[in-house]
Amino acid sequence: MSEPRPLSVGILVFDAVEVLDFAGPYEVFTTASRVAAKRKPEANKLFEVTCISRDGLPVQARAGLRVLPEHSFAQHPTFDLLIVPGGVVDAAMACPQTLAWLARTAALGSGLVTTHWEDVADLQARFPALTVLNGPRWIDNGTLVTSAGISAGIDMCLHLVARLADSALAERTARQMDYPWKADEPA
Repeated sequence: MSEPRPLSVGILVFDAVEVLDFAGPYEVFTTASRVAAKRKPEANKLFEVTCISRDGLPVQARAGLRVLPEHSFAQHPTFDLLIVPGGVVDAAMACPQTLAWLARTAALGSGLVTTHWEDVADLQARFPALTVLNGPRWIDNGTLVTSAGISAGIDMCLHLVARLADSALAERTARQMDYPWKADEPA
């Protein structure tokens, strides 16, 4: 029997994206793959992680870091998991191509969500169908998982590693990253 294919993780990047919001998840999933390979070197890579921008061209993250995405909206693999990071999102939220791509690519429905404490009221006002909670670091609604802020995305992604692979791998990944993750504390 052949090994399962890697889970494809796409991370959206855009001008003024918060660096740790995309780099933290990138690090979690790539580290999880490395840690898993140490235990089972003959297995396929667990996660295949790539970045996507609207046109596939470089973007300038918040504070000036230049990011070179691998794919554009027009040409990318099918994703098993899509990470939509935060940052200064005004331009991305006003971009018809970005909104249309997200609508086609992600299942963004109503439900419980969380966001950075500074943005809770704005998110609730912009999307009244959502119930926005102030406090939890991450919330898992099944198909939609959200996090509360810059480092909370790391917690959320470690939770996703536990959910998609197993909790022992998530714990070993956090240990490898020297990150103090508490698996049972979404709040």
